[in-house]
Amino acid sequence: MARKTNLDNPESVKEYIATANISDNRKGILIDAMARYYDYRGIPFQRPVYRKILRLPFIPVEREVDDLISGAGNKVATFLLVLKDTGLRCGEAWALKWVDLDSERQYLTCTPEKNSNPRQLKISNRLISMLNSIPRQGKWVFHTEADPLYSLVKFRRTLQKQRRRISEKLQIPRIQQITFKTFRHFKATMGYHKTKDILHVMQLLGHKNIRNTLVYTHLLKWESDEFVSKVASNQKEITELIEAGFDFILQKDGLAYFRKRK
Repeated sequence: MARKTNLDNPESVKEYIATANISDNRKGILIDAMARYYDYRGIPFQRPVYRKILRLPFIPVEREVDDLISGAGNKVATFLLVLKDTGLRCGEAWALKWVDLDSERQYLTCTPEKNSNPRQLKISNRLISMLNSIPRQGKWVFHTEADPLYSLVKFRRTLQKQRRRISEKLQIPRIQQITFKTFRHFKATMGYHKTKDILHVMQLLGHKNIRNTLVYTHLLKWESDEFVSKVASNQKEITELIEAGFDFILQKDGLAYFRKRK
């Protein structure tokens, strides 16, 4: 922006932002930044108001999430499964250290971002196995570089390349819309759908204000009553179905019956 307008001329800056090909949300962020700059410089500034437009996040179906994880490379797939299992922000997952993993009790300890609450989150046997397959080359699980923010940017580009390949191979364009943040939205939405407990979802996400959590109460409209049914005959199969998100229905003749929405 500094190359295209005079930052010390508030009217010029407002005109540039007003005509920029960006969303009103982004314009509001730029105006906030310039207001702080002018306050620091002692320059009078009458700020325009840009209304924040609330948009519902994209929520993929579980099959699309699993297709992306299955088709990704081992490190990316493991990172994505962390996000799916826990609902962590990508920065929180990127900051995980090996000491945060408790394989025996099956949980991860999260160091929070954005003034959220710290939390310990249950993880699946599959994720533990995938985490243990990653070489331990330092104290961090997913990176070893001195600049973790820069390495996360490169890691995101790796996801984008693999996501494009998987989307084209499977002919599922919606996979291209899945980002790191999508997994947090997916976890919260499915968590509320299964439990109908908004306080549980709030604790899961680490939110301090329940208003940030309430959006997930109406993201999915379950218009279909179609289910996938599974039958388990032993403890191992029962555990695997529960970890895959299936709900227990009944037990008969020594068999346990489960189902999950398509």
